[in-house]
Amino acid sequence: MTTKLNADPAELAKFSDLAHRWWDPDSEFRPLHQINPLRLKWIDTLVGLSGKQVLDVGCGGGILSDSMARLGANVTGIDLSTKALRVAQLHALEAGTERVRYQEISAEDLAREQPGAFDVVTCMEMLEHVPDPSSVVRACADLVKPGGWVFFSTINRNAKSFLFAIVGAEYVLNMLPKGTHEYAKFIRPSELAAHVRGAGLELTQTRGMEYNPLTRRYWLSDDTSVNYLLATRKPV
Repeated sequence: MTTKLNADPAELAKFSDLAHRWWDPDSEFRPLHQINPLRLKWIDTLVGLSGKQVLDVGCGGGILSDSMARLGANVTGIDLSTKALRVAQLHALEAGTERVRYQEISAEDLAREQPGAFDVVTCMEMLEHVPDPSSVVRACADLVKPGGWVFFSTINRNAKSFLFAIVGAEYVLNMLPKGTHEYAKFIRPSELAAHVRGAGLELTQTRGMEYNPLTRRYWLSDDTSVNYLLATRKPV
């Protein structure tokens, strides 16, 4: 039986073309480098990453995966972009990051192979790039152990997010390449919360992420109108 891959070939091609720039902090991936300390600290504060078995879904070039491994977690990063994974593997070798490994596989396929294998699952800045985000959420829920944590981050869908995340970030400030995001694929917090509950996860915390273009500073807040993060747990 063949399973339809939950991925958009155009999205994979888009990020594959930029793969060689993942670890350039002044490249198109600069926002990921800038927000990574924030999301890393938030996750570590809640779960204590050291010694945990962690899965990073949609890891790309490994920015979050690598940083979690450096805090002592045993990290598996998965993605469907061959080029991005090669960049991630090369960076791990060059940086001497020993607690991280990368695999080209979908979350759904890995969930069938290794259900309940991880203490922590992260899926950050990925759901807005797949055809069926609810399928990814269900896979993440299947992959985490009872009592384990699953973290998501994505972009809200409203007029403000269109103005900030697309018009501002892609066309005015040139923070991201034009066409990085599609407004129709943005996900309202209520929609993601419904996916979470449908997958059997419990929502424990919601945080917003804000950005000041004048100071170029990011911070976490209660404002989920544009970028936001969810912390969820699988019941014991």
